[in-house]
Amino acid sequence: MFESLFGSKTRVKLLSLFLNNPNRPFYVREITRKVDEQINSVRRELSNLLAIGIVRSDSNNNRLYYEVNQEYQFYAPLRAIFTNVAASEPELADTKEDIELVKRLRSTGNIKLAFETGSFVRDPSAGTDLFIMGDVNRARVAKLVSELEEEMGREIYFTIMTPEDFTYRQRLNDRFLSGVMDAKKIMLIDETHSKVKPAPAALKDDIAEVSVPVEIKPNKQ
Repeated sequence: MFESLFGSKTRVKLLSLFLNNPNRPFYVREITRKVDEQINSVRRELSNLLAIGIVRSDSNNNRLYYEVNQEYQFYAPLRAIFTNVAASEPELADTKEDIELVKRLRSTGNIKLAFETGSFVRDPSAGTDLFIMGDVNRARVAKLVSELEEEMGREIYFTIMTPEDFTYRQRLNDRFLSGVMDAKKIMLIDETHSKVKPAPAALKDDIAEVSVPVEIKPNKQ
């Protein structure tokens, strides 16, 4: 039915991919693998979607990336059709790769919150690519990130915070944490159930200072 409505099976698959991953850019060969269609057909339909305006492209690291244009006038109804969720709801991990990543992350310890941001959604304001909050084995996380880097062919910066440090920093309106939480993201794990509200300035002096290590993979100079 959708093929008749939208013109071709490949176009339907592309729309489904983009609309279910609104903050994620994809390059052509990655798209081809995900939709399981011939590359010429994919290129043709990408050109059509670009001309319509529902998809936009941008180059990064000598690759051309495509993603859904969330400013397209019919973005909200199309997303509702293809995802059956409101366009304003946060994006959740629903691709095969993300679901597998969730399993791998859970093997590192007790994770309360984890999401992709930064280079995963092309948001440089985040300051990190993978954020993890929980009690985890840091060596296992580092090994997992190293494996992801090899699989994806690029460097991935990650941040680990314990629940105590996360709460403390959130109450103090920590600039780094605020930037990460406000950035675009793809939620992998969220077992927080409620958000900790920033503490009033008058309470800051009453919060005992804690010294909990935060692991952040530093940018290379």
